[in-house]
Amino acid sequence: MKKLRIFVSSVQKELAEERRAVKDFILNDPLLNRFVDLVFLFEDLPAADRAPDDVYLSEVEGCDIYLSILGNEYGWKNEEGLSPTELEFDCATRTHRERLLFVKGEEDNGRDPDMLKLIRKAGSQLTRRRFIETSSLLREVYASLVASLETRRLLQILPFDDSLCAGATLKDIDNDLVTEFVETAESKGRLTLKGSRAPKAVLQNFNLMRDGKPTNAAILLFGKEPRRFFSNIQVHCLHFAGTEKRKPILSQQPYEGRLFEVIDLAVEFVLGKLDRPVGTRAAGTRASGDFEVPRSVIAEAVVNAVAHRDYRNPGFVQVIVFADRIEVWNPGELPAGLTPELLREPHGPLPRNPLIAEPLFRVKYVEKAGTGTTDMIADCLDAGLPEPDFKQRGPHFVTTVWRDWLTDNVLTGLGLSERQHEMVMFVKVHEKISNADCQKEWGVSRNTASRDLDALCNLGVLLKKGTTGKGTHYILNRKRTANAPKAP
Repeated sequence: MKKLRIFVSSVQKELAEERRAVKDFILNDPLLNRFVDLVFLFEDLPAADRAPDDVYLSEVEGCDIYLSILGNEYGWKNEEGLSPTELEFDCATRTHRERLLFVKGEEDNGRDPDMLKLIRKAGSQLTRRRFIETSSLLREVYASLVASLETRRLLQILPFDDSLCAGATLKDIDNDLVTEFVETAESKGRLTLKGSRAPKAVLQNFNLMRDGKPTNAAILLFGKEPRRFFSNIQVHCLHFAGTEKRKPILSQQPYEGRLFEVIDLAVEFVLGKLDRPVGTRAAGTRASGDFEVPRSVIAEAVVNAVAHRDYRNPGFVQVIVFADRIEVWNPGELPAGLTPELLREPHGPLPRNPLIAEPLFRVKYVEKAGTGTTDMIADCLDAGLPEPDFKQRGPHFVTTVWRDWLTDNVLTGLGLSERQHEMVMFVKVHEKISNADCQKEWGVSRNTASRDLDALCNLGVLLKKGTTGKGTHYILNRKRTANAPKAP
């Protein structure tokens, strides 16, 4: 067995104690030292061998696991204004190293501004694990490395989907659903079944049984009552009135049960909250009935969350509809070596739960080619919408799909005043705004309101409906115009 190499990255002077403690702990722990060959600390090199730019970046490229400890100080900067710590992080990201991130302190007050930016950048890609003192750091490091060893299949612990479902028997399988699955997969052209079509034989064919008993994947896909065995399989769908996660909640619905059903119900919940313009027959004999966000994009976001989530995490999936976007919150983080940026490029499939993903593939819920996120991007752009956002937010991986082109980044780049920004948010929530609304909401004169509204029209943000009189109002321009700034 090839042993692992770990690179420890941090500001050396500020975190000298923590760096040394991590190395000593890993190399002396009776479990971890069976799998780890080297823990690299830059200060352990002989002085004559220290050519910083060459040494530490080549060591990052040669490591299996990049372990970063971030504190208050940013450290020495090169000519481009980047510290060795940030260069190391960027190198680990670029070369697809497995990355573990530990941040000292619960609060961010007092941190160097550049360090705070680095923490936020890293935190948008992977989970930030906080610690207060060295002992808590070592506990977090141990838990993270054990999880890494399990993922690499170096520790002989069966993955969740392949583990037997405690207390379940074949009597807990819905045989009719298995038969329906086979018929659907065959009709989709993704299954040619040879041999017995009996439900038990089908489960065996898809490796969903072990020792004559159903696995967790079998119960989640074909169980009569999966919630009897799992307390965290809920997909909680919410619809908020505004653009923030705050009351009033217009509607909410928890779905739990077999994954096929949960996925369909969650997708329909979202689509039921979206606009579906009737359109005209001017361009043909059939009026347009497309949703403002393509169904395929919503389905891919939900399927990814349900199929690839960490089911050992006690949290559950959330699907949230806001006035200007849809967010899907998934417990866990991306597999090692995969970053939010790589999701925007062609990449191979890395299913967290392959025994769950395989049946979903057979009925065309997912693809094996790793094209799901790139298809989402293409479908959004074809619909005149910005690309989806993919970010790590604490213990959740979040996919954001925008309902219009006015994303947070775009609005920031427009240079709007605070009041103009609030006007845009008002229209997103209430669908329209009038001069009288502006006067009432912000206590401004009619002329001031007119100037703000005209400025937003000139930027391509709002469209004016009517010319004079009380019926004149402004609506959101959901499609980017030629003179408007480009969305990301």
